[in-house]
Amino acid sequence: MNETFAFLKKAQLRSEIRACLALALPLAAAQLAQQATSFVDTVMMGLLGSEAIAAGGLGGISFGTLLLVCSGSLSATSPLVSEAYGRGDRRRIEQVAQQGFWLALLIALPATLLLWNAGAILTHLGQQESTIALVVNYLRAIAPGLFPALAFAVMRNVVSALSRPRPVMVITLCGLVFNVVANYSLMFGKIRLGAISLPPLGLTGIGLASTMSFWGVLIALLIYIRLQSDLRQHRIFPPRPKFDRQILKELLQIGIPIGVLYGVETGLFTITAFLMGFLGTVPLAAHQIALQTAAITFMVPAGISYATTVRVGQLLGQENLPQARLAAFINLAIGATFMAIMGIAFLVFPRSIVALYLDVNNLANAAVVAMAIDLLRVAAMFQLVDGIQVIAAGALRGLQDTRTPMLIGLFAYWGIGLSCGYTLGLRSGWGGVGLWIGLAIGLAVASIIFTWRFTRLINARIRLSA
Repeated sequence: MNETFAFLKKAQLRSEIRACLALALPLAAAQLAQQATSFVDTVMMGLLGSEAIAAGGLGGISFGTLLLVCSGSLSATSPLVSEAYGRGDRRRIEQVAQQGFWLALLIALPATLLLWNAGAILTHLGQQESTIALVVNYLRAIAPGLFPALAFAVMRNVVSALSRPRPVMVITLCGLVFNVVANYSLMFGKIRLGAISLPPLGLTGIGLASTMSFWGVLIALLIYIRLQSDLRQHRIFPPRPKFDRQILKELLQIGIPIGVLYGVETGLFTITAFLMGFLGTVPLAAHQIALQTAAITFMVPAGISYATTVRVGQLLGQENLPQARLAAFINLAIGATFMAIMGIAFLVFPRSIVALYLDVNNLANAAVVAMAIDLLRVAAMFQLVDGIQVIAAGALRGLQDTRTPMLIGLFAYWGIGLSCGYTLGLRSGWGGVGLWIGLAIGLAVASIIFTWRFTRLINARIRLSA
């Protein structure tokens, strides 16, 4: 009897691991492809010269931060559709998906206008006129891509919540390839239409390529939805779409705290970059190298986090709370294992990693290389907790718990992490290493509190349902 019980438990565990991996692997790959797009854009900006990469970097950060916060505010579609799918409520799936699409349009309109008129804001921030001109050209070229990027985020959440994450991965990878080709063609004027040749567009060409890519991946995903009979039956796009104020309100109540949390976490790294700038060019350059590396590894647990939201939401809809708890902890284990391996790699191969960005044998780069190696060693310390905190936050989203995690993020990232970094880095004289230790402390606090809160909430719900 005991052997049979143990066999059933092992079978259940193996089944849940397969279910989690089926969601997590494609979404993690899609996140990596998305980060690779940003990386490729930065590399190709460098081909245009130092002024272009400075302006492009500023424009890219501005657009990327706005996109992250706006798409975070739309993330409520994932737990709501997941729960409805687990419950078998097709009407609810249709309603949430439709209103999510409308909400993307409503958010995109003012955000696009903000991007279009960013020049006035940059002037007040004291940026150089030559830089502002380049940034404005880039942002006006990429601004029309904000709506399709947000709409794609909504449809990605919906399709993933319906346990179909693989097309999201494939379409995102195709978008990456298209973006690389379009970047090169538009930057250097390599497009010819008969006897007509487009002129080199430089930084503006990179913005246009991104806009074209955003529209392309959205259209491709919509076509996929239309061609799949099991997805088409949900009538995500009815003949006469209409607003549903109640569902829009629900999406905003859950989604806005997610967007704020994304902004708070991004703000932690952005403010740290500014503080690095006070320490000089060498710490700032080293910071960019270490941060770019950490951002790439972070994409894997970020994808697992989306999968965790979906899986926990689906099981919540099925009222299978013990299985939802199991799914969350399996995903936490998968993410923690990956990030632990990455942390070891940062410790063992820091010089090889820095060599991907700089000539480590050039004496002119010696100071940056040495500091980047030190920062990568600190990054190794927070790889594990960074993975845990983002996946635990995803589990909480699956339970539709977002307001309290937002407050926890404010406390952990800024109240603890930023203050510790400032004290250690600037007050105690530890420099860039001190600032990064502050990051590690903030992420560690967030990982502990998020995991504790999820465990507490899910256990309380299990007891109530027993």
